[in-house]
Amino acid sequence: AMTRTQGLARGAPAVSDCRPLAVPVGDGLLGRLVDVFGHPIDGKGELVSDETRSIYQPQVPLRRRSTSSEIFETGIKAIDVLTPLERGGKAGLFGGAGVGKTVLIMEMIHNMVGRGEGVSLFCGIRERSREAEELYRELTETDVLGEVVLVFGQMKEEPGARLRVGHTALTIAEFFRDVRRQDVLLLIDNIFRFVQAGAEVSGLMGRVPSQLGYQPNLATELSELEERICSTPDGAISSIQAVYVPADDFTDPAAVHIFGHLSASVVLSRDRASEGLYPAVDPLRSESKMLVPQIVGHHHYDIARAVRRTLAAYEDLKDVIAMLGMDELSEEDQHIVGRARRLERFLTQPLFVTERFTNMEGRNVALQDALGGCERILADELAEAEESDLFMIGSIDEAFGRMRDRQEVNA
Repeated sequence: AMTRTQGLARGAPAVSDCRPLAVPVGDGLLGRLVDVFGHPIDGKGELVSDETRSIYQPQVPLRRRSTSSEIFETGIKAIDVLTPLERGGKAGLFGGAGVGKTVLIMEMIHNMVGRGEGVSLFCGIRERSREAEELYRELTETDVLGEVVLVFGQMKEEPGARLRVGHTALTIAEFFRDVRRQDVLLLIDNIFRFVQAGAEVSGLMGRVPSQLGYQPNLATELSELEERICSTPDGAISSIQAVYVPADDFTDPAAVHIFGHLSASVVLSRDRASEGLYPAVDPLRSESKMLVPQIVGHHHYDIARAVRRTLAAYEDLKDVIAMLGMDELSEEDQHIVGRARRLERFLTQPLFVTERFTNMEGRNVALQDALGGCERILADELAEAEESDLFMIGSIDEAFGRMRDRQEVNA
């Protein structure tokens, strides 16, 4: 069932219209909020659409897929430097509840629309009504709603609707890619809820569950959705998917199957969030298939590897510091710890979508500025800087500005 079933009874007559579920597509959906049927739920009246399309579309044949690998810049330092995303690829935001997945997704919408790079499409699977309303208001206040389509299968809806809302969003995205020849940023929050909806439908159909109660066709259902996300010579659908990890267990079957479809995995750390290091990207557990010299270039690759080596060495020294203190470390290890702590703080940045909560102006940092900042920290050019000079800044020039201001005050 895709809608409420009150009033239905076994044996009631049913009439088929012999058509698959079809939704409106086109420019008329920009700035609108729709449900799994493509019906508007924002109170703005009827949609003006170019055409309707079945939500069950075939995957793009291999011969039509683009084979070149390009980087998709997000403007977020921790992601662009350490886990670069693929244009036309799929990236996952892994993390438990409350570590900032939805905030990062909203920031990426803001940054892409701000650069005028195509269309953003947000798909909310089992979203709370409160969260949907907050996102809608946030996009309205930041003047980016006009380039965004919002598709929701809310928590109160039937599992059948929540299972198919992702297909509705992809059908709309494919229109902009194939007909309008635009790049599309497809954000899904949360792909784990898609798996949960499939498990509910499977249970209603009487199927015998597999491991941990998941549906036996988990891999197939997920592939039918994920394999429609790709690049063609006409345009690209780049997808960023929030992935709730049950009990922070990355061996859960849902997390494992989702992981297999991704070209980049951005893991959000509860420990970093508790330290106030936002975005709370874990640099040692996050990874990207794009971070190879042939794609990002030797300069980017070497800097990212050096950053990870430094942060990994600091992680190994944390137990020693906790037991014996910094003074018991060798001079070389103390330098490593200093660099690592400065890198951790430089990889934080204020976000546009949190300005009203933090009173800090958001920053969109170009990749070259982010790489240059990391390179200068690794070269000890900021050895005299306080850690607070690098906390919540954009480019490294802001840190030098804070240093000069502090020196003038002390003088």
